[in-house]
Amino acid sequence: MTQQPLRFFRRGEVVTLSAVDSNRTLLDLLREDLHCTGTKEGCGEGDCGACTVVVGEEKEGALHYSAVNSCIRMAHAIDGLALWTVEDLAAPGGELHPVQEALLECHASQCGFCTPGFAMSLFGLYQNCQGQPVSRHQAQTALSGNLCRCTGYRPILDAAQAMQKRPIQVLDEAPIVRALRELKASAATAATHSSDRPYLAPTNLHDLLSARSAHPKAQVIAGGTDVGLWVTKMHQRFDQVLDTTRAAELRQIAHYPHHIAIGAAVTLTEAFAALTAQRPQLKPFLERFAGLPVRNAGTLGGNIANGSPIGDSMPLLIALGVSLVLMRMVTTGKGKSARQTIAHREICLEDFYTGYRKNLLAADELLAWIKVPHATPDEWMRAYKVSKRKEDDISAVCLALRLTLVDGVVQSASIGAGGVAATPMRARATEAVLQGKPWNSLSVQNAMDTLRDEFQPISDMRASAAYRSTVLPHLIQRFWLESQGQPASLDALFTGVSA
Repeated sequence: MTQQPLRFFRRGEVVTLSAVDSNRTLLDLLREDLHCTGTKEGCGEGDCGACTVVVGEEKEGALHYSAVNSCIRMAHAIDGLALWTVEDLAAPGGELHPVQEALLECHASQCGFCTPGFAMSLFGLYQNCQGQPVSRHQAQTALSGNLCRCTGYRPILDAAQAMQKRPIQVLDEAPIVRALRELKASAATAATHSSDRPYLAPTNLHDLLSARSAHPKAQVIAGGTDVGLWVTKMHQRFDQVLDTTRAAELRQIAHYPHHIAIGAAVTLTEAFAALTAQRPQLKPFLERFAGLPVRNAGTLGGNIANGSPIGDSMPLLIALGVSLVLMRMVTTGKGKSARQTIAHREICLEDFYTGYRKNLLAADELLAWIKVPHATPDEWMRAYKVSKRKEDDISAVCLALRLTLVDGVVQSASIGAGGVAATPMRARATEAVLQGKPWNSLSVQNAMDTLRDEFQPISDMRASAAYRSTVLPHLIQRFWLESQGQPASLDALFTGVSA
């Protein structure tokens, strides 16, 4: 059996479903089981945003709202959370929500298929802004995961700014918070006494590692933005799922004298905020990582463990000198004398991968922490993504560079590359060419020549091997020009280069 109960808060009450398949997506649950057909299915891949809903979670006594893609969100991932769909925006008497009024008055709906998703992304923004004005940039970020095939973006962005100018509609959060706390307490009890459920979501690290030890064949989910695709597009089914995102310890970001430790279950949105707090120059790059609903659901640990060679976070983290803490539960003794202890080991990120989407994790082991060194005063860093579209697209090539410059000399170099091999790679030969050399045009040219020959990328639907080999070294040139205060135009750098 792959069914188990599911409970969440919606429309002022706790919704209890007695038997929901552990392989069911939230979108299918809404449309087919609850008959909430306002939420649309467009791509089924988390790309178009037509299926966007908002989930609410209690954090430190307040509600935190996140717009997510329901098409690749497992239904049981909202167990114990609050949920809003487009049907929930208008008041019971039919009065429109400020989001809906703004969309209507700004003529921000054309064919209308994408409108429910836009409305929900704007609702998430509305709730998180709490009546504060919305800038154009905030609106663009909030809507980064929503596509309009009728190209009606201007009036939709106008609506995003207009919604806060209407009378504020305040949501009474107190009863929702109380209900979520009760759901959380009962879910923790159920998890303790039901270790063989098809969908396991332990609420602490000890229980999570114990569950991994007991169920080494369970499919691990750490946000589900890739596993959801396996369900919707590849029609895979899993006898058992282990959800890591409820373990409280792994949802924390800890600050230490020389590094920050990001829990593997921290969302990409929160992890990227921690990275840009120290290195604000990375914000434009990180905002190009998928759309906001994907960043709200996906986790940094999940992105690393998935290990896609075109995943954007890994080249950046390699350049940052990140190390990973892997953990497992070790049991010694038998019977009543049995004793469990947590064992861990630490490895460099670039040493984590053994092949295409393969890594060093043992069957009973999980990625627990990502350790990121602090920025230094002499550090100069940039990250570049080259893709066919600027927004919401997958990289053809990704390059991240971090240099320590003292008196114009490269004291250290760290370079991470994506899209050039079966795994994310560290450009060690190029680093060696720069190490100890003056940071000048000659050193840059030598580094470009070395980087061009260091990898042998393949041709695929996103770019040819020749294109990748040509673009990659020119990103070092761009880095050099920016370090000299010159804005580098990709159009100028890549003139005559064909994908």
